[in-house]
Amino acid sequence: MAGHLQAAGHEVTVYNRTEAKAKAWAAEHGGRFGATPRAAAAGAEFVMACVGNDDDLRSVCLGADGAFAGMGEGAVFVDHTTVSETVTRELYGATEEKGVFFVDAPISGGQAGAENGVLSVMCGGDEGAYSRVEPVIDAYSKICRRIGGSGAGQLTKMCNQIAIAGLVQGLSEALHFAERAGLDGHSVVEVISQGAAGSWQMANRYETMLDDHFDHGFAVDWMRKDLGICLDAADETGASLPVTALVDQFYKDVQKMGGGRWDTSSLFKRLRKLD
Repeated sequence: MAGHLQAAGHEVTVYNRTEAKAKAWAAEHGGRFGATPRAAAAGAEFVMACVGNDDDLRSVCLGADGAFAGMGEGAVFVDHTTVSETVTRELYGATEEKGVFFVDAPISGGQAGAENGVLSVMCGGDEGAYSRVEPVIDAYSKICRRIGGSGAGQLTKMCNQIAIAGLVQGLSEALHFAERAGLDGHSVVEVISQGAAGSWQMANRYETMLDDHFDHGFAVDWMRKDLGICLDAADETGASLPVTALVDQFYKDVQKMGGGRWDTSSLFKRLRKLD
């Protein structure tokens, strides 16, 4: 994503908690690197972050060496991490006190989407700040939309993860059923993918699932983190997510199999193990 920004003509300074990665990026792309989040954010009109979880985000934003400390009045912080609505609102409030802006902008599309610059970006925050940053995000997105005020982007990403959880489990069960019935999975998908059952997951994951390859994207550990956020938010809003809760437990089974770093399509491997 940073590479796409640099290629689009922006002056980019990067920070990574593993400094060697930041230096390597700067050497490859011709940008700069900062020794701390504050140093990387100093003087920037826009600051983008994509880390692991709520605590990771707080650590790069807050404190004497945090990004907020280096940002000048009117600058916009864009958070691409999938985190809770709680930390989003907390950090939105912290930027308000400093005269800067905070846009929550979680992404979907995985590693391939980032590398190819075709991510889907769902945003929450002030309309004025969003309108300024949207043309910048365009460098690595195929669609970018403001859904509402602060936190709306994160809530939309929860909808995304809820939908994916059910889709991957459904695809896994279909392939599992085909195998147990003695059918050729490739032939089955060739037919059903052209009808109402077709999906991105089916088109892009069924072959690797059948081939027992699960190193093609978003890790189970991260998916469980996201589904935990979804289920916590459901408790707060009164939403009913029975399928999501069940699939979360299936991913827990995958972790117990040693598959925390496998991609989310490994739900199929769990079913094969049950054989």
